Amino acid sequence: MAELRHSTAARASNSPAKRDSDASASSSPFLGSPSARSSRGGGGGGDDGDGKDAHRSSLLPPHHHQKRVHMLASPFRSLLALEDPRSPAASSSYRILLAILALLLAAGFFSAPFLWSRLNTPYLCHKEGITLHCPETKEPLSLWENPRAATASWKPCAERRSDEPSDVPSDRETSGYIFIHAEGGLNQQRIAICNAVAIAKIMSATLILPVLKQDQIWKDQTKFEDIFDVDHFINYLKDDVRIVRDIPDWFTEKDELFTSIKRTVKNIPKYASAQFYIDNVLPRIKEKRIMSIKPFVDRLGYDNVPMEINRLRCRVNYHALKFLPHIEEMADKLAARMRNRTGSINPYMALHLRFEKGMVGLSFCDFAGTREEKAMMAAYRQKEWPRRYKNGSHLWPLALQKRKEGRCPLEPGEIAVILRALGYTSGTQIYVASGQVYGGKNRMAPLRNMFPNLVTKEELASAEEMAPFRRHVTSLAALDFLVCLRSDVFVMTHGGNFAKLIIGARRYAGHRLKSVKPDKGLMSKSLGDPDMGWASFAEDVVVTHRTRTGLPEPTFPSYDLWENPLTPCMCRA
Repeated sequence: MAELRHSTAARASNSPAKRDSDASASSSPFLGSPSARSSRGGGGGGDDGDGKDAHRSSLLPPHHHQKRVHMLASPFRSLLALEDPRSPAASSSYRILLAILALLLAAGFFSAPFLWSRLNTPYLCHKEGITLHCPETKEPLSLWENPRAATASWKPCAERRSDEPSDVPSDRETSGYIFIHAEGGLNQQRIAICNAVAIAKIMSATLILPVLKQDQIWKDQTKFEDIFDVDHFINYLKDDVRIVRDIPDWFTEKDELFTSIKRTVKNIPKYASAQFYIDNVLPRIKEKRIMSIKPFVDRLGYDNVPMEINRLRCRVNYHALKFLPHIEEMADKLAARMRNRTGSINPYMALHLRFEKGMVGLSFCDFAGTREEKAMMAAYRQKEWPRRYKNGSHLWPLALQKRKEGRCPLEPGEIAVILRALGYTSGTQIYVASGQVYGGKNRMAPLRNMFPNLVTKEELASAEEMAPFRRHVTSLAALDFLVCLRSDVFVMTHGGNFAKLIIGARRYAGHRLKSVKPDKGLMSKSLGDPDMGWASFAEDVVVTHRTRTGLPEPTFPSYDLWENPLTPCMCRA
């Protein structure tokens, strides 16, 4: 029966009627459709159907393969010389095909540069050894000036008004004498001096010229008169507070002010109110006539004292405290040399780079480094801060959280990437104010390679010029302070008294001065995104920092006035 079915099928396919049917079917435009194939295939099928069809197709004569080219559209058949180009259908098909090709070519021509740039856009920066490569950016017009300066209309007004009466008590009327130790580095000492004047005013007391206390970190023996102009300080404040140079002669037990508990007011809470001093400190001063107050770091609040007291603090900070003339003159020389490093007048940036070993350790953040470096830092933290370190198991998630919140110091390489994204080029002149950077030259290499015009005061001045200032650490810090204050743009990398005082002084001096406070949280977010390209990153940086350029802003409660003196110390122009 199988042989019979085979012979019958063969005869049927060779019959004239069947051949005519096949010819008409092959010219049908639905030849390749599933319905046509299924109708021709009947109900046959099975597991080996595909194999049989392939075998059957290979045995078909050549004219069966030629039928398949008719399945192509007319223009393609004409293009492949499979159809007579002189036919009307082929002519119109040619025109349609050429129009489509022309549109595609035009679209490709105009989009090629964009596609090429996107394909070749680097993902942020790439590193070769210790060299960091970031794309050059176009320098915007507002690079060296505050872009929002036109929106500010404030002026300094902390100076004493001419119509203000003097209410300074005489020697007989004073409630007593106060003596303070200004602790820490130069800038912490500066804040302590301002606060000392303020509490003397609150209690109508006489202030003995503060002592700049030595500590274990700075190990400096600088006196007040080695840094500041004492005569100017006393004379400028003569209508506000009575200030004397030394402990009165009638008080013979001078050593007690440094050692005796009986002569010391302790346990003053941080950010204490003016009323606290009146209620708790003033009675003891009246009783003992002369008292020492220590410790005296951040022992006076901001939003819990009268507005006039905060104005007085600004008056001390911005007008009464002047560095000695030779320090001011040397700072002017350094600033002038920064502006003439290219042979013509050029702007310069001051960068306060906080990445010393102590700062890195105290931050308890994680930074790039070798296993040996990380082990040494862990041992250093365990030694210096054993209560915070404990067994170290909790520090890794804590470090991640702090970095996400933008509470970690920026590394030199990170601030280099931000500056490049903002538009600063490799020709930017940068003055660096910093201590000894943790990690040394290798840690500084990405920043220095990207911005080769990076200098310190030691590179701008000769050894002979710097010799008089090396006697006191605070003298060197004073030079950094003044050169940063005079810069066209100031950039900080982490918080601290130095950066707060510089930004505050620049806000107070003039709203056109640009001070950049980087968004450290943005760096954490961007560097953690593997798909972010340079163009997107640079745009995010520019947009984010438009409002972080150091304009005066309202001083909020519990927000110290050293960084933003607007509310108590500035008024509408």
